[in-house]
Amino acid sequence: MKAQQNYFKQKSGLVFSMCICFFYFSIVHAQKKRPVREAVPLDSIRLSDPAILADKKTGMYYMTGTGGLLWKSKDLKLWNGPYDAAKTDPNSWMGPNPMIWAAELHQFKNKYYYFATFTNRDKIIDTVGENKIERRASHILVSNKAEGPYVPMKDDIYLPADKPTLDGTFWIDKNGKPYMVYCYEWLQNGNGTMEKIELKPDLSGSVGEGKLLFKASDSPWSREKDANGNDKPNKVTDGPYLFNTVSGRLGMIWTSWIYDVYTQGVAYSESGTLDGPWIQEKEPITPPNFGHGMLFQTFEGKWLMSVHSHRKIHDKTIRIPKLFEVDLSGDKLVVLKPY
Repeated sequence: MKAQQNYFKQKSGLVFSMCICFFYFSIVHAQKKRPVREAVPLDSIRLSDPAILADKKTGMYYMTGTGGLLWKSKDLKLWNGPYDAAKTDPNSWMGPNPMIWAAELHQFKNKYYYFATFTNRDKIIDTVGENKIERRASHILVSNKAEGPYVPMKDDIYLPADKPTLDGTFWIDKNGKPYMVYCYEWLQNGNGTMEKIELKPDLSGSVGEGKLLFKASDSPWSREKDANGNDKPNKVTDGPYLFNTVSGRLGMIWTSWIYDVYTQGVAYSESGTLDGPWIQEKEPITPPNFGHGMLFQTFEGKWLMSVHSHRKIHDKTIRIPKLFEVDLSGDKLVVLKPY
């Protein structure tokens, strides 16, 4: 009987301890929960890679980007947020606390999809020179609502585990099939590439292998210095986003560098499909220090481009979202004035 009493005492103590722990972690979680700000001007938000979805169903603009957070606005000028949007699986390759980069929201077949880059800093997949390559890949989450939460689907991975990939975006090609277009990072291959991979009809996974579209070195405008101080093409591919002009021409905006200046250019497909060949325009399309753009149409029908710029404050670099009006009515994308 005494042994039985000791057992129940131990069990009660364990339950009590678990309750205390749960209470403690609930308090910590509540303390860590970030406050939601209201009526924040766009240029007061600090956000890399801003991507905006104009959701007709709710009459709301939803902005996301790097960090896994979400902002909402009725007019593109004043924003409420940030809200948590992505719910990843802690038991997946991403780990319990992945970094989230360059998220985009896309509506497709009555659902909403969250294309983003996830990095598990605790997993090293390769070492190239002095660079330790972390496990990083583009991936897709799904939700029934634009505001989320966005959760994993069927496939554990979309892209090879031994390749660092990033900045995945969405496109339906002329063959009617859905694709992810993404960057294979220069840290491993030395010359960043733009690639595509076919997606399953419900976007729950990928089909086959990735295919090369073009290389960073194909750019006539991006450049950096080699070890001898001579100009050479920059090695970075960043931030692809696809569009059609009114004439039906297929284009892709993407970003690299001119020395230390973040810069965005554009390429056009001669075939009108993702297979290209892709012809790079000779000059950048945005002013210096703007990049990682995407395009969306306002509820009034105006086409806008969202980008971010870099600014140094007390030796710290901050990134600020910015909108530009664009013209797609001709055969090329033309960037107009700031919005």
